[in-house]
This record gives sequence, structure tokens and C-alpha cells, in this order.
Amino acid sequence: MKAVVLAAGEGTRIRPLSASVPKPMLPVADRPLVAHTVDAAIDAGADEVVLVVGYEADTVKEYFGTEYRGRPVDYAVQHEQAGTAHAVSVAREHLEGPFAVLNGDNLYDPAAIERLFDACPAVCAVEVQNPRQYGVLRTDADGTIDHIVEKPADPPTNLANAGAYTFPGVARDWLDVAQSERGEHEITDVLARVIDEFAVTPVTTARWMDVGRPWELLEANEWKLGDLERRIDGTVSDAAHLGGTVVVEAGATVKPGAVVEGPVLIRSGATVGPNAYVRGATLLGEDASVGNAVEIKNSVLSRGATVNHLSYVGDSVLGRDVNFGAGTTVANLRHDGGDVRFAVKGDRLSTDRRKFGVVVGDGVKTGINSSLTPGLKLTAGATTTPGEVVDRDR
Repeated sequence: MKAVVLAAGEGTRIRPLSASVPKPMLPVADRPLVAHTVDAAIDAGADEVVLVVGYEADTVKEYFGTEYRGRPVDYAVQHEQAGTAHAVSVAREHLEGPFAVLNGDNLYDPAAIERLFDACPAVCAVEVQNPRQYGVLRTDADGTIDHIVEKPADPPTNLANAGAYTFPGVARDWLDVAQSERGEHEITDVLARVIDEFAVTPVTTARWMDVGRPWELLEANEWKLGDLERRIDGTVSDAAHLGGTVVVEAGATVKPGAVVEGPVLIRSGATVGPNAYVRGATLLGEDASVGNAVEIKNSVLSRGATVNHLSYVGDSVLGRDVNFGAGTTVANLRHDGGDVRFAVKGDRLSTDRRKFGVVVGDGVKTGINSSLTPGLKLTAGATTTPGEVVDRDR
């Protein structure tokens, strides 16, 4: 079984985090998002991985190389993001025999992927409360899938397509499908033909997540940080307190007076304290720095991000090499207690989160004593002035 993993897109809905990093390479716990998918495929028995790349392709190639966990890795370049079937078609030359197709910006239950491989041809399905928002799978009397319909007004089941497939080898020749109403070549049209020709098994997964927007990256980290096992390999002061599931990687430092309450992952080169408070679920990326008397709560600090003394960051995502000046305060709760809203491609959407702070792109710098309001977006390289209250995206 070869696994085709789709990782070509930029991820426009997750901007500004994807300004220079493709969405599948954004950090989720101890590895990029797409690496969780590749690991699940290898654990399920994939003997080769084909990564479909496009936007910032070199970032993906540098991470996986030509071999990953003892499996050969090939690459196919999708120059134009013209749909999922088109993405798989550019990998056609690498395919013979049965193959899997997985989305590199989704998180899957690894056990479900193993069952998916065993049941080929098959598709992962998840039970949802509102199937009208999804592609819905209809099953016949023997439990196999007999139809898939996109966002139906009257859903035949509550089984939503979770975007993971195993196909028979002949499907390699069925990838050239017509454009859909959305103007894309959809892998679901390939699935529809496989359903017509084969008995396709629905493999129900208990957990699945499409990581498309910044608050979903927070949720993805909450999931994967929750799976950690406590491990202390770095330098931790005897005057620091670590409670719960905390991982301190080799090369990381926790200084005197720091309190860390898991689940928290402190990656190599990161420093915490002195007298800092870090609580879960929080990821401190490689070489991140949390200064004196800083509190970090339920947040992601990407590689090289620095939060200087006397600052507070809650329910936020900070890009690479961000520098928050001393006394920077992030507000993560609206006064009226309503859901925090965030701008996605020009529309201000509810995050469905009562607490949500800020999303800042790579290289953002704040002046001392800056105040940032809930749901704020700062694009890569943006700055604030000392003492400024920022309540509009920039």
C-alpha cells in the first residue's frame, strides 16, 4: 500500500500563519501537522509515502527528505491547486496497486487509518450532528457505501466523509474527472466510481479533525498535547514546579520559580522563566523564550517566539520569531461573554470559543505595554507602539 498525502496548499483560511509556511507544516505538538498523517499511514502499514507538494514545497521536502521512518518518500508537484483528484493525478506515475489518499491538513485517529488500510477499498467516516455541512455517505443493507452526496438538504445518514480513502489499483486510471460546480477536480468523483464498481467499506473514526482555521490549530494542539507522556530531558531548576503531563526536551531550560502545569511541551532550545507560569495545553516551540513573570495559557508559541517579562498570552497562536515587548497583554475574553470572532478571508466568523486571544504572523513585534484585544489578527512583520491598545487587525 502506497500512501498519497496531500500537502500542496497554502492554507488561505489560516493566514497569517501560512504567509511563509504551508499549512500542513504548522506545528502540532512535537511535529508538523502533516507528519501526524504520515506517521498514521506508516503505522497502518504504508510501505511508501508520496507527498503532493506545491506552496513552499521545499519546507516539506527539507523535513521528510527521501526517507522517513525507514520508508521511501517521493514527491509530486501540483503547480496549480485544482482540486483533490487533480492533486492525486500528479502523483499517478508513482502508483501501482492499491493506494491510500490522506489529507495532510487533517488529524486522524491512527487506529481508524489502520482499519482503513485493512478494509481497502474503504473511506473514513465520522458521525456528525449536522451532516448538511459535509459530504454524506449513504449505506445499503449490507453496510457498504452505495452513494456519496455533497452537503445534502436531507441527509440520508449522519456519516460524514472524513477525507481518508483506500482505493483499488484500477482507480489510478479514473483520476481525470470533470470539474465540479466549485471549479475543481474532486476526489469524491473518483470515490463515486469506485462505489459503482466495488464494495466500499465505511470505516468509522471516533476522532477526526480538519485543521483549516487558526483556532482549529489550537484545538489540534490540545488533542495531541493531551496524548503526551511526561518526560524531562532538559534542565529544570530544583526551584521550579512541574505538574501534570509536562515534556521538557533535551536542550530546553526551566528556570527557578517557574510553574508549569501540563499538558505542556517545551521543545529543545526553549527557555521558561524565571518566575513564569505556563499552563496547558501549551506548546513552546524550538528556541522559544518565556521571560520573567510571564504567564502563557493554552497557546502555541512557534519556533523562536519570545514573550518578554511581565506579559500575558492566553488562547493565542504566535508565529515564528515573534517578539512581544515587556508588559504586552493579550485579552482573550469578551466583556459580554460571547463567542470571540475572527476574520477569515474577509468574513468575521465565530470561533465557537468563549476564550480566544490573538493570531500573529511571523516576525511581529509589539512595543512595551501593548494591549491586544480578543480575536485580533496581526500579519507577518506588523508592529505596535509602546502603550498602544490594538483593537483592529493589521
